[in-house]
Amino acid sequence: MKTKHIFAGLMLLILAACASIDSPDGGIYDEIPPKVIATSPADRSVGNTARKIVIRFNEYIKLENANEKVIVSPPQIEPANIRADGKSVRITLYDTLQENTTYTVDFSDAIVDNNEGNPMGNYTYSFSTGTEIDTMEVSGVVLNAADLEPVKGMLVGLYPIDSLFCDSIMKQKPFSRVSRTNGSGRFCIKGVKPGKYRAFALEDKDGNFIFSQKSERIAFLQDTFVTSSKWDVRMDTIWRDSTHYDSIRVIPYMHYFPDDLVLNAFLEAGQDQHLLKLERPNPDVLKLFFTAPADSLPIIKGLNFDEKCLVADASLHNDTITYWITDTAFTHREDTMKFELTFMETDTLGVLRPHTEEREEAPKVTWQKILKEKEKNIQEWQKQREKKLKKSKTPLPPEDNPYDITFLDISAKPTGSIDPNQNIRFVSKQPIASADTTKMHLYRKQDTLWLPEPFLFLPDRDIKSYTLYAEWEQKCQYRFTVDSAAIVGIMGDHSKAIKIEFSIKSEDDYGSLFVHVLLPQKDHIIVQLLNKSDKCVAELPAGPDGRGDFFFLKPTDYYMRCFVDTNGNGVWDTGEYNSNTQPEQVYYFPKPIIVKAKWDIEQDWAPLEIPRLNQKPLAITKQKPDKQKSVKERNKEREKKKQEERRK
Repeated sequence: MKTKHIFAGLMLLILAACASIDSPDGGIYDEIPPKVIATSPADRSVGNTARKIVIRFNEYIKLENANEKVIVSPPQIEPANIRADGKSVRITLYDTLQENTTYTVDFSDAIVDNNEGNPMGNYTYSFSTGTEIDTMEVSGVVLNAADLEPVKGMLVGLYPIDSLFCDSIMKQKPFSRVSRTNGSGRFCIKGVKPGKYRAFALEDKDGNFIFSQKSERIAFLQDTFVTSSKWDVRMDTIWRDSTHYDSIRVIPYMHYFPDDLVLNAFLEAGQDQHLLKLERPNPDVLKLFFTAPADSLPIIKGLNFDEKCLVADASLHNDTITYWITDTAFTHREDTMKFELTFMETDTLGVLRPHTEEREEAPKVTWQKILKEKEKNIQEWQKQREKKLKKSKTPLPPEDNPYDITFLDISAKPTGSIDPNQNIRFVSKQPIASADTTKMHLYRKQDTLWLPEPFLFLPDRDIKSYTLYAEWEQKCQYRFTVDSAAIVGIMGDHSKAIKIEFSIKSEDDYGSLFVHVLLPQKDHIIVQLLNKSDKCVAELPAGPDGRGDFFFLKPTDYYMRCFVDTNGNGVWDTGEYNSNTQPEQVYYFPKPIIVKAKWDIEQDWAPLEIPRLNQKPLAITKQKPDKQKSVKERNKEREKKKQEERRK
């Protein structure tokens, strides 16, 4: 009887094990990428006229990010149809094939097997319509000219230097050969005929492979180059395990040149200008938004109001303009503004011309609605005030109704402990009409006394702000007071009384950096210190000897950039294709500079000794390289995740 029970128990365990579906522990993953077993027409064939191509593999495959990774060269005006079909990739070319031309379909690593996603690697199919196939390659990198960021997804092409080449060729005909940059900004143009070329890059927004609009970023090399190749070797390490290598193989390969081209991509100045939109968020404000910077402000002629009541508050480049409507009698009486607007606009021929149109704008929130809301708030405040009076056992002090008077909202920055070379900026939410400095007082604390100090309170370029200037003494405490109504806004609102206290830090809290930039153009160098977000936090022009001195630097890690200010206007300038003008050259110091309190750092910097593509530190590079994990690393992660799920 006991034996029967044991037998029955064993049978139940066996049945349970058979019913349990699970992957075997330590199962072997497929790590073998797909292999090409046949192509039609044959790969690297000559004399081909077929526009339909089939590439067959030994297993089911799929295409990943084909729109980003797969590129046909010469470029196809009518995009080719490239699709995965079971164990095949089928390609249909719609453009007429050119005579005596090598065609390449560069898949990069887009081809992966259907089950495990094992990438095939850099695979290129090619054929020729002539009697020979071209095999030269040209490679390099595309960087954004202003900050040396790698540019991903940009087309890079070649034009042969022959009797048909002209200076404006990029606006007239597509590239002869083309490639696309990856996440590192790198490109490799294949199937190139031996010869002399110039390289160009294009952010092709309209898909015509021609520089046809100013909104497209471009890059071009002024120098020509000749393609070449030679046999070379590279070392391949064979690993026994993750920490020990077995041997090093010497692998011969054909090395193609040039392989180090650097193209600086830029957007031309003078972008097409159009009126993007108008907004009137409230009765007192009218906002205009333009698509590009402008040299002048638009002209407004009032049709039901006097345009003299408008006060313009423009951005630095006049692409965003806020008009404050100071005629309150008009805004209280009329909801809709009617006016004639004249501004510079780019016409269909790309020429900037004056354009005039009539507009009507009503506020999103009317004055009547604002009054109703104000009355509601006053009534609510009065109710709350009456409740407080009833509950209070002692008489309450008089209290102004906060909704009867609108005060000018002003903020001051920085406050607290400030740097010895800083000044305090006062910013209002509306333009400031006047500031009475006789109602302002600056004091410095000495022992227990507050002593008057001289100061300046001056308007900034921004009509909504003023800055407080004084000769600050380190380790001293200051007090700045502003009497009520000392500052008045253009809408008639005035400031409340202001009182701020702050102290000046000691120079012992800071470090200094003395930079010597070794460039041929020593008298036109702008040096910038950057934070970890690649934002400029300090800037100065280097002296005639290429030296720049930064004082009162807070202890932290800084990065450094400089540019050659060719025209001496103090700002970085972009390039222009028609005039063959490159953007002003930008350089990065390749590592962080660690500043400590009480430290003086001397740093020599020779930007030309470091290849441009290796200059920008990876820590502040926003465009990171594409992730390319090996199949083994991916499978290790899968196994680790699987084990964790089992433990749960």
